[in-house]
This record gives sequence, C-alpha cells and structure tokens, in this order.
Amino acid sequence: MYFLFDAIGRLYSSPINYPQGYYGFLAITMAWQFAFLVIGSDPARYRLMMIPSMVEKFGYLLTMGVLYIQGRIGVTDLLVISPDLLWGVLFATAFVKMSALTGHQAVGAGRARIQT
Repeated sequence: MYFLFDAIGRLYSSPINYPQGYYGFLAITMAWQFAFLVIGSDPARYRLMMIPSMVEKFGYLLTMGVLYIQGRIGVTDLLVISPDLLWGVLFATAFVKMSALTGHQAVGAGRARIQT
C-alpha cells in the first residue's frame, strides 16, 4: 500500500488529501502486525496484549460495518475485512483459553518456554 497512494486516490471519488494520515495509518498497521507476531510467539506471556489486539480488530470491523450500513462502502470493501474477523475471533478464543490458567501458571508457562 505504500506504493499505491496515487492508485487509491484515482479509484475513489475523493482523493487522499492528507498523505500524512494515509502513511501514518500504514505505519501503525505494520507495527501492530509485528505485535501480533510477538503475541503469537508466547500467548501466555502476552495475554494482556490480546485485549488491545481485539479492540483493534473488532473496532475496525465495527467501523467498516457502520460505513457499509451508511452506504459509504460497497460489498467488495466489506469482504476485505474477513481476515480481521478471523484474527479477532482467534484472539478472543486464545484470551479465554489462557484465562483458564491462573495468572501464576500463565507467567510460569511463558518463563519455562524462554528458559528451554
């Protein structure tokens, strides 16, 4: 998307007037993708980071849903978010499964993995 700035501006009726917002969004998105990889590397240790991860995923889904209901985006734009729905559900599932462990067990599981 870093190289599609002009193409996206041509595809939609209103051009991108604030490149700093566009590129800032991309930078934040990339940072979160790395955070998701860190969380996935040790879910027990990074369980609390799943909360802002779910907020990010479900917040985006909610935003896109509202835009679709308002008629501001089409079905094709709505379908693009399906991976976010999957990842949000997976984060929620992992969060619940990790909560089955006590806080001490979850931290201990993360430490044991680091020491091996």
